[in-house]
Amino acid sequence: MKNLLIAFMLVISTIPAFSQSSEINKALQKPIPLDPNVKVGQLENGLTYYIRQNEKPEDKVEFRLVINAGSMQENDKQLGLAHFTEHMAFNGTENFKKNELVDYLQSAGVKFGADLNAYTSFDETVYILPIPTDEETLDNGLTVLQDWASGLLMTEDEIDKERGVVLEEWRLGQGASQRMRDEYFPVLFKDSRYAERLPIGKKEILENFKYETLRSFYEDWYRPNLMAVIAVGDVDPAEMEKEIKERFGDLKNPKKPKEKKLYEVPSHEETYVSIVTDKEANFNQIQIYYKHDNEVMKSLSDMRRDLVYSLYNGMLGERLNELSQSANPPFLFAGTSFSPMVRSKSAYSSFAIVGEGGFERGVEVLAEENKRIKEHGFTSSELDRYKKTFLNNAEKSVKELDKTESNRFASAYIQHFLRNSPIPGAEFEYDFYKNLINTITLPEINMLADKWVTDENMVVVLTGTEKEGVEMPTEDDILKIINEVENSEIEAYEEEEVAEGFMTQAPKAGKVANSISHEELGVTELELSNGVKVVLKPTEFKNDEVKMRAYSFGGHSQYEMEDYYSASNATSLISEAGVSDFSNTEIQKMLSGKTVRVSPYIGSLSEGFRAETSPQDLEEMFQLTHLYFTSPRMDEEAFGSYVSKNKMLYGNLMSNPQFYYSDKLSMILSQGNPRGGGFPKAEDLDKIDFQKAYDIYTERFADASDFTFVFVGNFTVEGITPLLETYLGSLPTVEREDDWVDLGIRPPKGVVKEEIIKGTDQKSYATILYHGATEYDKQKSYHLKSLGELVTNELIDILREEKSGVYGVGASGSMQRLPESRYSFRIAFPCGPENVDDLVKTTHEILADIKENGVKEEDLTKVKEAQLKSLKENLKTNDYWLNRLYDFYYYEDDLGNFVITEDKIEALTTEDLKVAANEFLNEDQFVEAILLPEGASAE
Repeated sequence: MKNLLIAFMLVISTIPAFSQSSEINKALQKPIPLDPNVKVGQLENGLTYYIRQNEKPEDKVEFRLVINAGSMQENDKQLGLAHFTEHMAFNGTENFKKNELVDYLQSAGVKFGADLNAYTSFDETVYILPIPTDEETLDNGLTVLQDWASGLLMTEDEIDKERGVVLEEWRLGQGASQRMRDEYFPVLFKDSRYAERLPIGKKEILENFKYETLRSFYEDWYRPNLMAVIAVGDVDPAEMEKEIKERFGDLKNPKKPKEKKLYEVPSHEETYVSIVTDKEANFNQIQIYYKHDNEVMKSLSDMRRDLVYSLYNGMLGERLNELSQSANPPFLFAGTSFSPMVRSKSAYSSFAIVGEGGFERGVEVLAEENKRIKEHGFTSSELDRYKKTFLNNAEKSVKELDKTESNRFASAYIQHFLRNSPIPGAEFEYDFYKNLINTITLPEINMLADKWVTDENMVVVLTGTEKEGVEMPTEDDILKIINEVENSEIEAYEEEEVAEGFMTQAPKAGKVANSISHEELGVTELELSNGVKVVLKPTEFKNDEVKMRAYSFGGHSQYEMEDYYSASNATSLISEAGVSDFSNTEIQKMLSGKTVRVSPYIGSLSEGFRAETSPQDLEEMFQLTHLYFTSPRMDEEAFGSYVSKNKMLYGNLMSNPQFYYSDKLSMILSQGNPRGGGFPKAEDLDKIDFQKAYDIYTERFADASDFTFVFVGNFTVEGITPLLETYLGSLPTVEREDDWVDLGIRPPKGVVKEEIIKGTDQKSYATILYHGATEYDKQKSYHLKSLGELVTNELIDILREEKSGVYGVGASGSMQRLPESRYSFRIAFPCGPENVDDLVKTTHEILADIKENGVKEEDLTKVKEAQLKSLKENLKTNDYWLNRLYDFYYYEDDLGNFVITEDKIEALTTEDLKVAANEFLNEDQFVEAILLPEGASAE
C-alpha cells in the first residue's frame, strides 16, 4: 500500500505543471488499497472475514457477525421478523440453551446490553460480542458466533416468551416521532419498499406470526454468502483465521437461494412536501432532501471526490452555525450532508430545528444558503480554514493509530463489507489527503451546488407541534418560498478578517511556590504563587489528548432565588458571547486546524472548567482559559441569540410525555423547589437579567486562589509547568472566604407514591427511588453500587426474560456527600400500563428476597467479573484518572486510598450486599412515580 502512495506522490511531484492535471487523473484511476494491517478473506461458501490484531484494550477481542440482510428481505407476513430473529439469537442455540448464553457471558464479565448487543436495520443485521481473550472464553465466543450463524433453536416456548419483549420494544418506539414518521415516510420514499419495511414491524404480525414464518426467514437469509465474521483485538491473526475456516467453512448456502434484490427509491420530477404535526411533538424540524443515485467507491479518484464533498459540507456547516449565533437566529441549529439515505439511494440534505412559527423563515434561509453558493460560491479564506480542520482530524487518527480501540476498527470493517466503504488505513488516508487537498480548487467545490440542488427529486418534510393558535404553513406556502428564493438576487457571503492569535503578549507569569510528588500514582501536585492548586497526571493512554477539569466552591447556591436564572445561565451566556474582542464565531474560526475545547461552568455548589486539547495546542487552551477568567465578553446580541434559541429548545418540551414525566419527577424529589432540577421553561428565560448574569460570572471567577486544576494526558511536568506559570499563575486573586450554601433541597420523607398522567400511547414508566440521609462511607458506597449492578441482572432475568414485561430495565446505587451525605437506590423501567402494577410488585419482591435470603454466589461472580473487566480497561483511560483525581481533591480524600485494586473487588461478599440491601432499601422511605397515559390509572 505504501508503495502505491509513494508512486502516486512521485507522479505529482515530477511532472511539469502544464501536464500535471491529466497525469494526476491517470494516477487517481488506481484502486483504493486495503489496509495491510487487516486480513480480509473469503471462504469457498462465500463467507467473508476480517481479522486485525490490536491491543487496545489488552486481552480483549471485538467479534462481529454481520448479516447482509434486514427488514427489506421480509415478505408481507414477516414484517418485523428480521428484528425478531436477532432477538432469538439470545434465547437458545445449539450450544447454549434458553438463557444460558447471557448467563455464561455475564460470568465472563460481559454485560448484556452495554457490551453484548445486536441491531437490525433495513438492509443488515449486526451482532456485537466483545469478550476476553483467555483460551476458554475465546473458544466459547467463537462458538457463540457459530451458533448465531447457523444454530438458533427457535423453540416455540422461547418464541412466545420473546413476543412480549419485542412488543415492549415496539411500544417504546410509539409516540409523536413514530406517528409523524408514519405519515412522511410514504412521501419521502414514495412508491418504494422502504416506506413499508421499518425494522420494528407491525404489532399484529409480532403477536400472531406462525413459528415457521420466523424460522423460514432465518433459513433463507442467514447464509454464508451474506455473512461476514469480524475479529479485532488482542489475538493471533493466523490462529484466528484457522479457527474461522474450521468453524464456518462447512456452512452451506441454500440449494435454491432467494434472490437478494436491491430495492430502488423511484425518481420524481415534482417536489414532494409533507407537513405533519402532533400534539406531543417537542421540536419543530425542517428536512429538505435532494435525492441522488449512489456513487461507486473503488478508485483513488472516488476518494478524492468524497474529500471535495466533505469540504463543501464542512464549509456550509460553518456558515449555518454562524447564522445560528446571530442576534435573531433563524434556527436552533442546522446542518447539511451528502450521504446514503438507504442502500440504493443517497441524498444531499439540509435540516434545521426552528422555533414556533419559524418554518417559513427556516426553509427560506436554508434555500438561500444553497442559492448563495450556487451564485457566489465559497471564499478562499473559508476553504483554507476548513482544509486545516479536515487535515487536523485526519492527522489525529494517525497519531492515535496505536491507541485506537478495537471497536472502531470493527465498525469500519462492517461498512466495508456492507457498502464497500474504503479501508485503506489512517496513515494512507492522511498522506493521501495531505498531498491531494491543495489540488482541490474553489470552482471545483462550488459547482457541487448545481449538481446537488436540483429541481427534481426534491422532498421537503416539516414536522412540528400541533398547538392551538399556531398555524403551520401549507404545501403551497413552502413551494412559493422555494420558488421566490430561486428567482431572487442573493448577496455574496462576507466575513471580517480573522485574528491570528488570542493574545498579543503573554501575561506576567507567576511561579511554582510548592511541589508534592505522589510517585505511587504518578501524580504531581503544584501550588502556584497566586494560590492556584494544580494536579498533574502525565499518561501515554492517548498520543494526542490532554484533558482538564477545574473547580472552586461557591456556585449559584450563593445567590438568592431572584438571581437564580441569571446565575445558572451565566456561563452559557459568556460561552455564547466569547472572550475579549472575539465572538464565539471568531473563536471557532481562529481554532481551525486545532483541537481546543474550553467550557466554563457554574453549578449549584461550585464553578470551574472542562477542557480538552492536543499536546501541540496546549497554549491556545491555556490562553482561552485565562481569558474566560479575565476578559469575558459582554455582548447583547449574543444574549438575545441565546434566549431565542433556548426558547426554541424548551418551548414545547413538556408536550413530550417522557420529558414531562422527568420534569415532574424532579419536582417530586425536590418537593417543588424550582432549583431542584427539572427542565427550564421558556418563560424562565425572560427572568434572566443579562447585566446581573455578567456580574455574577465575573464575581465567581474573580478569585483564582481557591481553584484546583486537574490535568491528565500526554504531557510532561517539565513541559507544562511554564504554561501553568504564565496563564494560571497570572490569574487574579482577591481576599475572600468562599463556600457553597446548603439550600435545603431534599426528597420527601416517608413513602410517596405518585401517578403522573401524560400521553396518548399505551406507555408507562416506573421509577422506584430509595433514599435517605446517611454517614458517608467509601466501602458502603461501593457495596451499594455493586448491589445496583446485581439487581439490574436480576431484573433483566425476571422482568424481561421470565415475564416478558419490559425491554430494558436498570438499577443503580450511589452515595453523595454534598451538600448533605445521602444515599439513593434507583430502579427504572418502561412497560405497558396494564403490566405496571405487577412489575412494580415483582420488583419489590425481588428486593425483599435479597434482604431476607441474600444473593447467590454465581450472581455475585457476574458482578465482580464485570467490575474487574471495567477496572482493567478504565485504568488505561484519561477520563477515568481525570474524574477520579478530580473527585479525590473535590472531597478532600486521602490519596493513599486512591487506587481500587483487584483485591478490593475480590473481597466483595454476598453478605456485604445483603447487609447493604437491609440498610438502604427501607420500605418506609422511598418514592414511587408512575407515568400513565391519559385515561389510565394504576390499580
